[in-house]
Amino acid sequence: MSETSLPELGNDGCILEGIVTTLNADRSVNISPMGPIVDPQLCQLILRPFKTSTTYKNLKRTGQGIFHVTDDVQLFAQAALGTPDPMPTLIPSESVEGLTIDGMVLADSCRWYAFEVSSLDDRDERTHIVAKTVSQARNRDFLGFNRAKHAVIETAILATRLHLLPEDQVRQDLQHLATQVAKTASKNEQQAFDFLCQHIERTLSELAVTKSEPENLP
Repeated sequence: MSETSLPELGNDGCILEGIVTTLNADRSVNISPMGPIVDPQLCQLILRPFKTSTTYKNLKRTGQGIFHVTDDVQLFAQAALGTPDPMPTLIPSESVEGLTIDGMVLADSCRWYAFEVSSLDDRDERTHIVAKTVSQARNRDFLGFNRAKHAVIETAILATRLHLLPEDQVRQDLQHLATQVAKTASKNEQQAFDFLCQHIERTLSELAVTKSEPENLP
């Protein structure tokens, strides 16, 4: 792939779910699940964070970040809803051989790709950021395909869209995902799924209360 051509969905590109780390202004780390459009070699990434996100703000300020491929769905679940607790083990860039940017690597990731922003278009609420991989490394093997892990990722995405979807659809989707988890999960996937379900139930209850409150008429 040439440097000028970008990966396209349905052609040479696909969305790869992973974890992006960026540095905040105070040099603390932001950990965020993200699904960039990537080419098969992960030479280029198209990231599309919303302008309200910390990832967007950090990428606009620093122009660099690290994309991680991981099978740790507990980290996906927690990072989707806020700051992971406990925080995963992180390795600063100065301690990582071959890392050419300033950042933090997830120690337990399968692979990481350090990238620099090539272009950033933030005219719309959902931005369009093209990045080029400048260094990469492999830490360990990827476990492999597991339906429960995929179900947790789908549940994490669902949990971030509750304000956009009708409750009936959310519950229907959740029931389907719960079946996959029940049939194929280990303890880790089950715990991640339960964590997300608790958040979903709390949020749906809060949304129901908000909708039932009478509007303040002028």
